[in-house]
Order: sequence, then C-alpha cells, then structure tokens
Amino acid sequence: MSTPPVQRALVIIDMQRGINDPKFGRRNNPEAEGNIARLLAAWRNAGAPVVHVRHVSRSPDSVFWPGQPDAEFQDRFVPRDGEYVVEKNVPDAFIHTGLERWLRVQDIRGVVIVGVITNNSVEATARTSGNLGFDTVVIADAAFTFDKRDYAGTARSAEDVHAMSLANLDGEYATIAKTQEVLDGL
Repeated sequence: MSTPPVQRALVIIDMQRGINDPKFGRRNNPEAEGNIARLLAAWRNAGAPVVHVRHVSRSPDSVFWPGQPDAEFQDRFVPRDGEYVVEKNVPDAFIHTGLERWLRVQDIRGVVIVGVITNNSVEATARTSGNLGFDTVVIADAAFTFDKRDYAGTARSAEDVHAMSLANLDGEYATIAKTQEVLDGL
C-alpha cells in the first residue's frame, strides 16, 4: 500500500507594497514576483491551500505600519476568499500566529515557501517549519533579498546574501527548489 502524497500549502511571505520601497536598496531575483504569481495560479487552479503572510510592524516608521497603503498586499497577491491570511509582528510566520494550528487542523504536512526577505522572514519561517516537522520547500527563484553588510562590515551583494541564506536552510530545515521543478511536480 503506497502512502498518499503530502498535501502542501503555498506560503507567500510579505508580498506587500512596501517591499518595493527604495529604502531597502538593491535586490536580487527580479523574476521572483513573476514566479510567485505562477505558483499562486497553479495552486489556485489545483484547489490547493494558499497562505498569505502579512507583516504588521510595531514600529510607526516602518513601511509595514498598519493602516497605510504600503502595508497592503500587492495587487496580484491579494488573498481570495478561502485563502488563509496570517498577520505577524516578527520575521517568523509561526510565532504568535495561528499558522501551525491551521496547518495541522487542515492535515497539511508540507509547505512551499516563497516571498521576502530571504535572509529574514523566509529563512526564519522555514527554520521553524522544518523544526516543527513540516516537509518544507523554499523556492530559490521565488524569493529575494537586498544588499547587506555582514557583521564585519563587508558589503555583500543581494545574490550572495540570498545564496548563503538558502545554504543555511538546505538539507537541514528545508529542501531548496526552483519554480519550474515544483510546477512540474504538481
């Protein structure tokens, strides 16, 4: 007797208008939004579960401060009726939210994570997801980050920051994949 395939939820992290604010600086993966949109369309067409994560900042000077247009989802990522919405105040979408409980109640054992910022909310959420025992996949070309200085003050490109973040996750907390690989497996 074969085991049924793991039902996976698509978890879209922080695809809000404010992420396009120039204050974040130079980013990588200019095709990320297109890949996220392709994955979202595929999940919707399959009737598979979709989770939209919105960062609600506790800091009034943040682009994600509630009640302002930048805190809203980008137009192509607005949740539809029946899609689960998680509001978080810290990078990790599992902390102080109902995400884990919702996934367990729905008998969802796997998550496919996309969105921003790779080395922040994406990585934090993927680590917890893996630690909680979910079969976790992070889509490398459907996430992005920004240039950043490391602890020693050395400037690191967004490409390097992204690659290191994915390396931190790969094999221990999550599987790293590309959009087309996941679409081919649906």
